[in-house]
Amino acid sequence: MERLNYDVLKKSGYDGYILEDAPEKVLQFGEGNFLRAFVDYWFDLANEKAAWNGKCVLVQPIKPGLAEMINEQEGLYTLYLRGSENGRKVDDRRVISSVSRCLNPYEADDYQKMMEVARSKDLEFIVSNTTEAGIVYDPACQAQDCPPSAFPAKLTQVLLQRYEAGMPGVTVLACELIDDNGKELLRCVDRYIEQWELEKGFYEYIHNDCTFCGSLVDRIVPGRIRDESEIAALEEKNGYADPLTDVGECFGVWVIEGDEKLNDILPFRKAGLEKHVFVTPDMSPYKKRKVRILNGAHTGFVPGAYLAGFNIVRDCMHSDTIRGFMNKMLYEEVIPTLPLDQEDLKNFAAAVQDRFNNPFVDHELMSISLNSTSKWRARNLPSLLEYTAKKGSLPECLGTSLAAYIAFYSNDIRELTEKGLVCRRPVGNDYIVSDDRWVLEFYYEHKNDDPAELVRAVLSDEKMWGQDLTKIEGLETMVTEKLIQIRKEGALAAFAGCL
Repeated sequence: MERLNYDVLKKSGYDGYILEDAPEKVLQFGEGNFLRAFVDYWFDLANEKAAWNGKCVLVQPIKPGLAEMINEQEGLYTLYLRGSENGRKVDDRRVISSVSRCLNPYEADDYQKMMEVARSKDLEFIVSNTTEAGIVYDPACQAQDCPPSAFPAKLTQVLLQRYEAGMPGVTVLACELIDDNGKELLRCVDRYIEQWELEKGFYEYIHNDCTFCGSLVDRIVPGRIRDESEIAALEEKNGYADPLTDVGECFGVWVIEGDEKLNDILPFRKAGLEKHVFVTPDMSPYKKRKVRILNGAHTGFVPGAYLAGFNIVRDCMHSDTIRGFMNKMLYEEVIPTLPLDQEDLKNFAAAVQDRFNNPFVDHELMSISLNSTSKWRARNLPSLLEYTAKKGSLPECLGTSLAAYIAFYSNDIRELTEKGLVCRRPVGNDYIVSDDRWVLEFYYEHKNDDPAELVRAVLSDEKMWGQDLTKIEGLETMVTEKLIQIRKEGALAAFAGCL
C-alpha cells in the first residue's frame, strides 16, 4: 500500500477539502498527536471555511521526532474525530492539509530553515505545546547554541532573527498545560534577553510589537490506532497507508487569553468557529469551568464507581445511578457556583456526559484515580465551599463524593509498598492507591480507625486540604454517615441515596 502524499491522495478518490500550496503563516513548536489533532485541525478548517490560505511549519522540540515521516507525506495526515454527540456515535475522517513541512532544528540545514521562517514576511503566529516541562528557563542555554535545548531559548533566537530582519511582530500562542503559560513563556524570554545581554530595542520589540497569549486547550487525543486489523481495514478503505494517522475526540475548545481584537487577526471567527476557538481578556472562568465540571466530574464519581465494581468511564455513563449522581452534582451543586452564563455551563456539562460516553475510548477509572487527594482539593473542594457559603447548606453529592474518596483510600487496607497503598475492593480484587507518600502513610496509620475517627482525622488535616474541614457545620457528620453507608451497603447505594 502506498504512503499518503498529494499524488496518492488524488489517486485514492478522496473528495474532502485539500489545500496544496499556501504561504507559511504559522511556526509551530511541537509535532505530536495533540497539536496535529487540535491546532492544525482548526487552521485547516480556517483554510476551508474562511479562505485563510495559510500553512503551518512544524518544529521538533526535541531530537527524536516525526520530521522525516511528516516530510515524506508532504505534511498530509489523516485525522479521525471520534466520540458521541447528543447521544449519537461520531466517527469523522478528514485529511489535514494545513501542514507544509516539519523541521528538525538539531540538523544544521533545518536550523537555518527555521531561521528563514523567522525572517519571513508571511509569518504571523507562533504556536507551542512542548509538554508541561517545555516552558522552563535553563541558564545553560547560550545565544550561540544551534539550537539551545530549552524551547524558550529557541523562541528567543527566532524572535531575535525576526527583529534583526526588521519584520513585524508576531502573536505567540502557548498551549502547554501549565498555569499562565503565555506569561511564563514571556518571563523566560525576558530572562534570556538579560542573560545574553541583548539590546534594549529587542526587549521593546518583544513587549510592544509581539503579543504573548496564554491559552486553555480542551480535547482528549488518544492518538494512534493500535489495532492492526483496524489499521489494515482503514488502509484498504482509504486507498493509502498513513502511519501518521491521528485520533481525537469530536469535542474541542481553544480559549485564548488576550485582547479581543485578536479575534479579527486570528482566522477562526471568520470561519464560524467562535464557539470552539475564541479570544477573551480573562480565561480564568473557562479554566474554572473545565476544572470544576469536566475534571471535577471525574474525581467526583470515580473512586465510588470503582468500589461499586466499574472499571472504565463509559460503563459508568450506562449506569442510571452513577450518571444521575454525576449530573445532579454538576447541575445542582457545581454549576450554580461558577461565574459564567448558566446556559453555557449547562451545555458544557451536557457535552461532558457525551465525552465520558465515548465508544472509542476505554478510559480506566484506576488511571483517573491517581493522586485523588490533590485532585479532590483542587477540583471539588472549591465547589463544596462555595456552594455552602452561597446556599447556607451542604451539597449532598459533593459530601458523598468526599466520603467515597475516603472509602477508596481505606477499603480493607492490606499493606503499604513501594508501589502504593494496597487495598481490597468489595468484589475481592486488590488495587493499589497511588498518591503522595505522606498521604498513603497517613491512611496506613489510620487503617484501624472506625469511620468517625477516620473522617475526623482526614477532614481536620490542614496539610491535606489547606484548612480544617471539621469547622464546616455538619460536614463531618454527613461524611461519616455516608462512609458508613458505603461500607455497609456499597458506594452505589450511597450514590442512589442522593437521587
